[in-house]
Formats: sequence, structure tokens, C-alpha cells
Amino acid sequence: MPIACGERLYSRADFLPALRAGIAVAQPDLSHAGGISEVRRIASLAEVHDAVPAPHCPLGPIALAASLQIAFATPNFLIQEQSIGIHYHDGAELLDYVVDRAPFAFPSGAIRRWEAPGLGIEVDEDEVRRADAVGHRWRPPLWRHDDGSFAEW
Repeated sequence: MPIACGERLYSRADFLPALRAGIAVAQPDLSHAGGISEVRRIASLAEVHDAVPAPHCPLGPIALAASLQIAFATPNFLIQEQSIGIHYHDGAELLDYVVDRAPFAFPSGAIRRWEAPGLGIEVDEDEVRRADAVGHRWRPPLWRHDDGSFAEW
């Protein structure tokens, strides 16, 4: 059975023992694991160990755009986690802060590589400022098993 892990591993050094132990899928989170450069290195390390990257990305459009840049540049890329329309964005949507949502369309479950400069998106700064003025009280959901023990999401 293929094993996946990595959203809480933060560097190549953190991933190496997991890869040596035989994980099949490395799931670095660009927001925690050093950004595009370090995650691209983790993907290369995964390839050496016959594993594939599937970046963890439950965050906003900038993190997702950066994760997709890894997808576009990584031959052993498996899949991209994304949270568009997912339940824990209650009252806000992942793409609320981008000018054009079209780059994040997934027709037939795939995304088309875009040719725009940089990360390929434009942030709507006015919308970010409006949201900042309102503030937020978002906390990560806490799930527990029937016996009361902590359940990872």
C-alpha cells in the first residue's frame, strides 16, 4: 500500500528519513517547507527515491499558484491538493483575493499551464484591504474520534 506524508515536514533533511523508509508520495507544503526552491529540491529528492510529489496546499491563492509552479516544472509530479470550494472556507472562498479566477479552472480535473509572468496570478489588493479591515476569527477545525482522541485532518 503506498504511503504518503509530509505536510508537517519542512526541509529536504526532514523528508530524507521518510523517503529512505519508503514513502511513495511526498506532500510538502510550500508555505512551510521553504517555498518553491526548497519544494522543487524535495521533489528531486523524491524522484531519486522512486517517490512522487503531491504538494499539500489548503491555503490561499498565492500558495496554490506557487504549488502549481512546482507542478509545471516537475516531471515526477503526481497531483495537486487544493481547497477551492471546500467546507472550511465558511464565509470566504479561496479565490476571493484574485482578480481573474480563470487560471484556477480545473476542466476535467486538470489545470492548463498559464503563461503569465511570476506566479501567474494578480492579487486584488482592494479586496485584501477590505478583508483586513473586517478581520477574521478563523481557527483550524478540531476533529476528534469517538473515543475523544485527536483526529488529524
